[in-house]
Formats: sequence, C-alpha cells, structure tokens
Amino acid sequence: MSRKESYIFDSYALLKFFQKEPGFEKVIELLEHIKSNNLEKYLNIINLGEIIYTTKREFGNQQKLEVLANIERLEFTILPVSNELVYHAAEYKAEYAISYADCFVLASALEYNSIIVTGDPEFKKVESLSDIVWI
Repeated sequence: MSRKESYIFDSYALLKFFQKEPGFEKVIELLEHIKSNNLEKYLNIINLGEIIYTTKREFGNQQKLEVLANIERLEFTILPVSNELVYHAAEYKAEYAISYADCFVLASALEYNSIIVTGDPEFKKVESLSDIVWI
C-alpha cells in the first residue's frame, strides 16, 4: 500500500498566505487541493513559533491571535519536536547553509514523507533531499 500524499508548510508560505503577499493564491489553491482530496497538512511547532513571533512583531498581538485562529480553523496537524528530530535538524544545519527553523521543516518532511510548501530560496540548497511545492 502506498503512502498518502501529505504536505508540510514552511512559515514562509503561511506568512505569505496570511498577509496576502504575492504567492498567496498558490497557497489557496494548494489548501483547496488538500481539502478536496482529504490529504494531510502539517506544520512543525518550531515553524508555528516563527509565525507567532513574526506576526506579533510586525502586526501586533491581535493579528497574532487571528493568525493562530486561522491555523486552527484550517486544521493543520501541528507536529511536535522529538529529540530525534532535533538531532536530524542539527545535522542538516551543520551540513547546509539554511536557517535552523528551516532544518526542522526539512527533518519533518523526511520523517513524514511529506512535500515541503515554501517560497523561501534557502530551500534550493536542499531540494535534492525532498519534494518541494514552490509558491
């Protein structure tokens, strides 16, 4: 039996979506595809933290709460961070010049056999390791 297609969202993609910046339409299309095909969509807790602090810093506490409510409404599965995932992320950080938070997206994508959703150019350095949907 083959594994069901699943997606893990980088904070970059969701911040574009919530702020309606260029590329947000592609995120909408992908979310509709995921919903209509009953596919899994993930967000790593580290990347959720990125969304929280970025939104609060740039737009304030009220907007942060609205974004959190939208993430819950969209029914993302929030992935925890195990010790093993930390070790994998640390190895990727040592090997590739990408942010530590991005290493958690990569490690989670490989653990859950998921497609990364991002527009962050840092992921070009690791696109040979995982499938990526570029927004």
